[in-house]
Amino acid sequence: MQDDLYRREYTKEFVSRWDDLIGWEGRREGENGFFEQLLEENNCRSVADVAAGTGYHAITLAEAGFDAVAADGSANMIEQTKANAERLGVKLAGAKMCEWQNLDKTFGAEAFDAMVCLGNAFTHLFDHDERVDALKAMYRALKPGGVLVIDQRNYDAMLEEGYSSKHKHYYTGDGVEARPVELSEDKVRFEYSYPDGAKHYLTMFPLRREYLSGLMREVGFRPVICYGDFEENFDADDVDFFQQVAFKPKAANGNGRH
Repeated sequence: MQDDLYRREYTKEFVSRWDDLIGWEGRREGENGFFEQLLEENNCRSVADVAAGTGYHAITLAEAGFDAVAADGSANMIEQTKANAERLGVKLAGAKMCEWQNLDKTFGAEAFDAMVCLGNAFTHLFDHDERVDALKAMYRALKPGGVLVIDQRNYDAMLEEGYSSKHKHYYTGDGVEARPVELSEDKVRFEYSYPDGAKHYLTMFPLRREYLSGLMREVGFRPVICYGDFEENFDADDVDFFQQVAFKPKAANGNGRH
């Protein structure tokens, strides 16, 4: 039931409001070219945004010259991604509905130089084995030396100290408020409130940072480097989001392309 929960929560009406929530220009300013620079530094050309949402990252990466494919488990999101790309005159290398566990089957093994799974999306998975299966499929879909980036909210701080957010890097839309209305070790439910009184909800699993790093290493990624709000040096108690950057080794000796 929880596996399909996000599909039910991403209703057409919520998806139509998603861009108001994330605030494209504010997000672009907050990220300050982090992903483009990371991909350039690692000689990546083909990139899959596997939690495409309404297409923000796939479209901005395509605008920056990368061969960008958009994938998402929500048909509503893919429909909006295609509409946004067409409206902005951006040509994507592809846009498909796809579950993470099927990435290598859908796009082929060793298909991409890089893969990004952003917007806290990986925390939609509630089951340990499903997280492992998803990471294994991501690993298989990456070329040797490829780069995987997964971001997540700072659930460690939320669970230990309570919720706070600077809204500087994520969810920068004007007048839209995101806050947890339920928070426990095994579930967090966020409420998204809009100026016109509309409210929508998403239910996620509060992943611990070190747990996810360990899963990535368990699957075979080496090294795994963590950033906090796009900085390599950070105070773990004072950042809103972590970005975990993992490398698929070029060869069996475990040396990644970093």
